[in-house]
Amino acid sequence: MLREAVYHRPKGNYAYPLDHDTLQFRIRTKRNDVDSVYLIWDDPFRGEVVDHVWSWIPKQIEEMNKCGSTELYDYWTVSIRPRDKRVKYSFELRDSKEVLYFTEKGFYPSLDEAISSFFLYPYLLKEDVFAAPDWVKDTIWYQIFPERFANGDKGNDIQGTLPWGSEEPSEHTFFGGDFQGVINHLDYLDELGITGIYFTPIFKAPSNHKYDTEDYLTIDPQFGDKETFKRLVNECHKRGIKVMLDAVFNHCGFTFPPFQDVLENGENSRFKDWFHIDDFPLQTTPVPTYMTFGYTHTMPKLNTANEEVRSYLLEVGRYWVKEFDIDGWRLDVANEVSHDFWRGFRKEVKKVKPDLYILGEIWHDALPWLQGDQFDAVMNYPYTSPALDFFAKGSITAIQFANQTTDAYLMYPKPVMDAAFNLLGSHDTPRIATLCGNDSRKVRALFTFLLTSPGTPCFYYGDEIGMTGAMDPGCRKCMEWDTEKQDRELLTFITELIDLRKKHRALSSEASIEFIQSPIEEDVIGYKRSCGDETVLCFLSRSDSSKSLTMPDDLIGKTVEDLLTGENPLTVASKMEVEAFSIKILRIVDDSKRRNN
Repeated sequence: MLREAVYHRPKGNYAYPLDHDTLQFRIRTKRNDVDSVYLIWDDPFRGEVVDHVWSWIPKQIEEMNKCGSTELYDYWTVSIRPRDKRVKYSFELRDSKEVLYFTEKGFYPSLDEAISSFFLYPYLLKEDVFAAPDWVKDTIWYQIFPERFANGDKGNDIQGTLPWGSEEPSEHTFFGGDFQGVINHLDYLDELGITGIYFTPIFKAPSNHKYDTEDYLTIDPQFGDKETFKRLVNECHKRGIKVMLDAVFNHCGFTFPPFQDVLENGENSRFKDWFHIDDFPLQTTPVPTYMTFGYTHTMPKLNTANEEVRSYLLEVGRYWVKEFDIDGWRLDVANEVSHDFWRGFRKEVKKVKPDLYILGEIWHDALPWLQGDQFDAVMNYPYTSPALDFFAKGSITAIQFANQTTDAYLMYPKPVMDAAFNLLGSHDTPRIATLCGNDSRKVRALFTFLLTSPGTPCFYYGDEIGMTGAMDPGCRKCMEWDTEKQDRELLTFITELIDLRKKHRALSSEASIEFIQSPIEEDVIGYKRSCGDETVLCFLSRSDSSKSLTMPDDLIGKTVEDLLTGENPLTVASKMEVEAFSIKILRIVDDSKRRNN
């Protein structure tokens, strides 16, 4: 047994509450090195005094289940419900040669020796339970770049606005997208199955993307006014669609009045401490004499440690929730703002609306922000990368895909993953169709994976109709509303997938996932999703020829129905035949119930 590979810590994604009564534990071991793992546990105060000596013997034992494997490791998990909400525990590891007990002080050959070194989970406190809003788990998101979705009111077009879609977008072009355009197409989104809209920034700013905010409390006039936005939110809510706004609290725009005051008055400006300034007078070139987002001089970094800045930004957070009843905040460049600020932000906006969704833009491991005191989720790019590499680029094998995706799933506690914001593309990335070389078969496979994965899925506007575009600004084209130029077959397919996800809990955000890792076939992936008594098997191929995937023993002989074709019944054989570039979504049927019917 390779002891160096064994890892556990009594916090984070290895020990955490699932709810107010349940704790879940994980442990890591070397891949294929350990045969079984048991959690040995009990209440730390349930011992007794024998001959003036405190004696504590754990009486609870639970076998752990293997919940995932990566290239190097196996992961095991188990959930328990301690009566008094406190646990002292260790792990019993078994292979063909030995039994070891793993504790916070290392390994012991016997339980008697290990007892004094058990791990401790002191108390399951209600306030430590990670609790994203319940509605998020059932949400199908749709990201809208307001300037490029639809022009519904030409009366608010700015000078120089181009005819809709008349040319390729650039960094400085405007096409007149606005709130009225979104309102005009809400039925389209409703019919698609969308239940949440994520808007990139809508606040007054000189650019077309609006990430250079000039006034956080004013809507940009080119989108409409506050009454129109209120109507938009109300129309969304009538259709059961949530609304999430995008805010940039890391930096502001060059035209933000407090920054303009510093430019004009220098060291005498009352706003000089709102920013991170190295030297006066301020210079923008060749290198700004103040901190910025990247090295973009038009985006000066805000000093969120300053009390006036904090007060202003917290009021922004509260204002749009109170006045317009928005349902969520997406927070740009969230990892460059202090944890202390985000803790205060969460408290303030949740006071106004307790079930508000808080989403941070973080591209890497974000566990420090997902402890229940800051964000409800982050944009799940660790999930995105292997999916694109396998299906779109063909740069990794099926085994590598399964390993990397499992790594992404196990990066966080399960309640965090249930609310994860899964995406394949955004305003910051090339279009899916472009990455796939306009191969609709690859696009379908990617969106099938998105809609059959744990977490909450998000579509970037136009991806559902096969829009193309390279990196920004190419990915920010005007939405194509001419049905003759849309991929209607893709739209129909995605609509059907969304409907399937809503109908089957085994395809929901909180259902478990287990990859079927065939030792032979590298161009086909298979995985099992389970929730309650429902199980669904998914098989996706990127191969240009028919392939077969070896089935685990526990699936052989099961009766299934094909959810895409309606074909029923089928029987799972030892080899699952997967046709070239095909997609199978098979629901396991309870034979006894089928016979009774």
